Amino acid sequence: MQKQQTSNWKSRLHEMIYEADTPAGKLFDVVLLLTIIASIVLVMLESVNSIDAKYHDFLNISEWVITILFSLEYIARIITVKKPLHYIFSFYGIIDLLSTIPKYISLIFGGVHALAALRALRLLRVFRILKLARFLGASNNLVSALKASRAKISVFLFAVIIIALILGTIMYLVEGEENGFINIPKSVYWCIVTLTTVGFGDIAPQTPLGQFIASLIMILGYGIIAVPTGIVSAEYTAQNKLQTPKKDDVHLNTQACPNCSAEKHKDNAEFCYNCGYKLHNE
Repeated sequence: MQKQQTSNWKSRLHEMIYEADTPAGKLFDVVLLLTIIASIVLVMLESVNSIDAKYHDFLNISEWVITILFSLEYIARIITVKKPLHYIFSFYGIIDLLSTIPKYISLIFGGVHALAALRALRLLRVFRILKLARFLGASNNLVSALKASRAKISVFLFAVIIIALILGTIMYLVEGEENGFINIPKSVYWCIVTLTTVGFGDIAPQTPLGQFIASLIMILGYGIIAVPTGIVSAEYTAQNKLQTPKKDDVHLNTQACPNCSAEKHKDNAEFCYNCGYKLHNE
């Protein structure tokens, strides 16, 4: 009887923490997102010296309160699943841990608590809350396109480096040390900055020939920017054509398996598609 009661409260807690289809789950997720945003704002405000000097104690106490709440949430996520290691070493599990420990580490190493800004990654859960997870397939296509383009992009970048070396050396010979091009590495740095259209302005050609070459480099820079974009776009289009739309995706919910933490179950699913575990304990 006691074992069944324990199982029931764990099941209810799991449903509230890991799912967003119930009123309790939605409320939990909304409060969690608001707390994450508040914690990020606190970290940002603490980095402003004038604000920190005036409200340091309030900011520090507030951060500790939020950190303790996140710690309790992290523990609750672990104890409500059958296989805690699946959560601990999952993407969200690692992010949850990294967003919790900076404040504790700051007790030993000062200033590390600013890493609490990593909590911004926890806002990715908004996709699950708003049931936008099915649209993440577009990001998967982008990753696949980048992987498929890596050979072409590597060749392109290698060519850009060679161009920068050649043009940087030419500018060193044309302008010379008196105009700020004191050595070839410095000239290559200027060439890269110019090719990327950043233009810090710390070095500028003074001779007519140098200015003419600089103009050509600037025009070349605009053309160079378009090349990797075209490569990735072509691969992205190819990935979209290869992907077969899944009609069942519109019927997915936010149910998470208490055993293996798998998500994206169908609305009427009784068992986990991944491990076969019963999704709801009666």
